[in-house]
Amino acid sequence: MRHTTLFAALLLASVALSPGAGLAADDADPVVAKVAGKDIHASELTYAEGDLDPQFDKLPAEQRRLAALSAVIDIETLARKAEAAKLDEEESFKRQMSFLRDRTLHNAYFKANVIDPITEDDIKARYDKEVAATPAEEEIHARHILVATEDEARAVIAELDAGKDFAELAKEKSTGPSAANGGDLDYFAKGSMVPEFEAVAFAMKKGGYSKEPVKTQFGWHVIKVEDRRDAAPPAFDKVKDQVRQVLLRERYAEVITGAREDTEIEVIDPALKAAYEAVNKQP
Repeated sequence: MRHTTLFAALLLASVALSPGAGLAADDADPVVAKVAGKDIHASELTYAEGDLDPQFDKLPAEQRRLAALSAVIDIETLARKAEAAKLDEEESFKRQMSFLRDRTLHNAYFKANVIDPITEDDIKARYDKEVAATPAEEEIHARHILVATEDEARAVIAELDAGKDFAELAKEKSTGPSAANGGDLDYFAKGSMVPEFEAVAFAMKKGGYSKEPVKTQFGWHVIKVEDRRDAAPPAFDKVKDQVRQVLLRERYAEVITGAREDTEIEVIDPALKAAYEAVNKQP
């Protein structure tokens, strides 16, 4: 996907999904006020509420609605003043209105052709595809005994060699927070522990314990690996929103690529042209 396309998708998706996008019919969109004889519909409050400062999110719904009404009234009253001053006849205003119209049409097309067609089945199918294509990640179930000195760690190893139970020794000797649980660290994958600890733990066989003390920033460890297994993939419900965003970006890229191919595009500014062409050559 081209970088400009990805940026646009991330930026504009939130606009296309703004609250109230589906309100249109008068029976579902009642008039809530009038300003200078102009009807103010409920949908306009919804649009205005979406533009309120984030601090308003903490207010009760009715207070947010009142703040939105106040904002709409301010907009409409100053808009009438602007019309009286003929600001709407200025070329800069017309260009801005043209841009806002096109942006709104873009968002409507994006919603109709990218957002709305994506179903739960589409998301699940993409999740299954990603899971199938992702190599299984190994994780281990380990215990450890943490002590302050190398000599203490060697003494622990000697007791293990003599047949002492690892979990019982951990409860008796370990200074780590897992001591009460027999040094149990549960299952973890690579990247979860400090490198020195992981390098030894992942090199060990199931059921074995380290024959040499392992030094880390926390002290000296004796490690036992209880089990090794392939980690389960993340649950669908936990990642489906992320998968949906992947589909949104991909489908937006397909739609916008096709639209650009069907449209004559000419960048006049030399610096912008060079930058635009360079970015769109990147994979």
